[in-house]
Amino acid sequence: MTSSRERPRAFSVRLFLPGGDPDGVKTVEKSNWTGRGLVIPRSLFAETRSREELGSTGVYILVGPDEKSQLPRVYVGEGDPIGPRLDQHAKNKDFWTQAIGFTSKDQNLNKAHIQFLEYRLIGLAKAAKRCVLDNANTPQAPSLSEADTAEAEGFLSDILLCLPVLGYGFFDEAPAPTQSTLEFTLSARGVKGKGYEASTGFVVQAGSQAAKSETKSIGANLTEIRRLLVEQGVFADREQYYEMIQDYTFNSPSTAAGVLLGRSSNGRTEWKTTDGRTLKSIQEAEVDK
Repeated sequence: MTSSRERPRAFSVRLFLPGGDPDGVKTVEKSNWTGRGLVIPRSLFAETRSREELGSTGVYILVGPDEKSQLPRVYVGEGDPIGPRLDQHAKNKDFWTQAIGFTSKDQNLNKAHIQFLEYRLIGLAKAAKRCVLDNANTPQAPSLSEADTAEAEGFLSDILLCLPVLGYGFFDEAPAPTQSTLEFTLSARGVKGKGYEASTGFVVQAGSQAAKSETKSIGANLTEIRRLLVEQGVFADREQYYEMIQDYTFNSPSTAAGVLLGRSSNGRTEWKTTDGRTLKSIQEAEVDK
């Protein structure tokens, strides 16, 4: 299994906790980037409203639990500035527990830039299908010059590098395999799957099959994930089984195996290489080196 993707470049992210609380407000800066981020727990929003960042033009993300699923609920918006928009959401949106805002330190973001960022972030979330989007409408792409588009895309790239560092990886599609990636297969209950380990979890590849029926051993969590994958179109109904139509990242090999097999599963023993080695045996061998 190979990939032509270049090795990622090293970078640093600086987190500052102005209140001294690891769970409190955080400011975010990345090396060689003119942007800045601000993470605000909802419980601290009132005392954070006067911060300089909220008086700037930018894009923001609201994150919180979804009452009906295991995935986070997410809302993406833009503001010029972002502070008044967050004030509105503090009054009329109940679900969010965290707000993450991104603005420019040199004030170079204009209205068209942030509309583009909003449009792209919503599109990425829809493609990755790793959250429940609270946005009722999909915005249209604003008209930007070639130079402005390149600038906005560059700003977006840095946002997407910072978000997983903060624990928000729901805009990322499944990472591509590298030259050293080991492929694993799964075969049981009349279905076959293939996938590989990644730093973000376990990736099940497009074309993998999932059993349509569920056994009594399956937990409510796995049942809910399977329902969501059908609802979001990741699972396509092929009469005898479901087929995955895109690569998808699960949080663990066991979750991946359980979702495909429709039963509680130990992914470390279910996933095997083509020569029969289990994921467990390979992981243990790596530790013993």
